[in-house]
Amino acid sequence: MQVDAVLAYLDKITRFDRQQFTPLYIGKERLGWVNAAWKERLLNSESQLFEEQYQKLHCRLDGSYRSISHALAQAARRWQQAGWLNGWRNENFTAFRHDGSPYFELERAAFRPLGLTSRAVHLNGLTRLPSGEVRMWVGRRSPHKAVDPNRMDNLVGGGVAAGETIELALEREGWEEAGVRREQVRDLPQSSLLLAERPVQRGLHREWIYAFDLWLDAGETPCNQDGEVAEHILTPFAEVERLLLEERFMIDAALVASDCLARHGYWGEHTPTIDAALARIRHPQRSDVHALTSC
Repeated sequence: MQVDAVLAYLDKITRFDRQQFTPLYIGKERLGWVNAAWKERLLNSESQLFEEQYQKLHCRLDGSYRSISHALAQAARRWQQAGWLNGWRNENFTAFRHDGSPYFELERAAFRPLGLTSRAVHLNGLTRLPSGEVRMWVGRRSPHKAVDPNRMDNLVGGGVAAGETIELALEREGWEEAGVRREQVRDLPQSSLLLAERPVQRGLHREWIYAFDLWLDAGETPCNQDGEVAEHILTPFAEVERLLLEERFMIDAALVASDCLARHGYWGEHTPTIDAALARIRHPQRSDVHALTSC
């Protein structure tokens, strides 16, 4: 066990200087964070939609879910055509008000430039060997993936699309990435709720991660269905720690794996120290977590 190294790594991937970002208000609610480059773009090229007010950026849009979504979709297309947006998916995420109600939806590639909070489901695959040792199923992403090829991942991990529930996203992603049957995850209790937040090339990545533990029987092997996972490896916890410290994991998957190891007591007497570091991103497991998006 390398507790000090793990603490340093968690500090590296969970702390950043928020002063580099300007808060973005839509209506009366702070929903996002915008870096200096995007702030300049929005004020210069989208002045009909965005204005600066007292050290914050304000979006003038108001109205229905449909009208706000339509106006922002048109803006995102302009950003794509200008060459500002890459990774266009033709997939929308939902932005939520602080009371948990859906506010609007937008192409997922445009969430990071605005620092909006998305949602994702991640599944830890765990197996108890006849010896009693618990191991973790770790996925290696396909070498053909456009994002983070060959990086290590959880058993399952993926975004929650607009209009999709957490439960349906877990069922869909579970089958696509690991061949997990619907009945295996139906009514599966949530293990953790984590807030991943860090600067990225496109802006600010901010995502609620709904994490679950799925116990697979000894001899039961995950089977990828969509070609996005090259292999699944049943891995001792010590090897998971090594992969974490070598930064082989995707960062969100690293947070989920670290949380899982801590919850299962891998670091022994040092677990409370790791828990204290993870407390920065762990949040109460509530259905109205979007009320915490202004944290």
